[in-house]
Amino acid sequence: MSQTFPAYTRPMESVLETNKVLRNTYLLLAMTLLFSALTAGIAMATRMPHPGLLVTLGGYFLLLFLTNKFRNSSLGLLFVFALTGFMGLTLGPILNHYVTALPNGTQVVAMALAGTGVIFVAMSAYAVTSRKDFSFLGGFLMAGILVAFLAGLAAVLFGLGGLSLAVSAIFVLLMSGLILWETSAIIHGGETNYVSATVTLYVSIYNLFSSLLHLLGVFGGDE
Repeated sequence: MSQTFPAYTRPMESVLETNKVLRNTYLLLAMTLLFSALTAGIAMATRMPHPGLLVTLGGYFLLLFLTNKFRNSSLGLLFVFALTGFMGLTLGPILNHYVTALPNGTQVVAMALAGTGVIFVAMSAYAVTSRKDFSFLGGFLMAGILVAFLAGLAAVLFGLGGLSLAVSAIFVLLMSGLILWETSAIIHGGETNYVSATVTLYVSIYNLFSSLLHLLGVFGGDE
């Protein structure tokens, strides 16, 4: 009897730890999304100008580095909110542009928000209910994100509208896959740090929303 007892307790401990990481991740994600929405609302209300590509990328990568560096300490939580708050501030001017520049800008923003929510819930629910291991997607997603990011930079720097649209469409697929991959990693024990998991899911949601907003603004913003 004493030999079989650990064989039952270890899986139970693993399940409990996984549930804890998943619960903490979704709780922190909800809080950061609300905080990001708050800072975006402040940026919109104050008509804050967009800080520009260099400041946005510089601030994002710096705060992302600090978040990962201190992910195992309380400072990690501070930098998570700093990162998501900063991204909210950069999103506010973009939302103002769509709301004021398009005759149906508010509807376009609402549709992008709804689409983001549906995709996130669908991908997360599928990973949780199916219990499939999607770790095999990791290499493909990382390579795809790098290529798409560089293509997106080229589209902005050289004013290539067609390439920019293609990058947005690709990002919708990549971010959907990243949500699936990260949720699967939490479930199967590949991700045990809820700070890192939250950042990955937040970035996925942010890029998913931004990409949908761009696509809907082009194809559905002339009503």
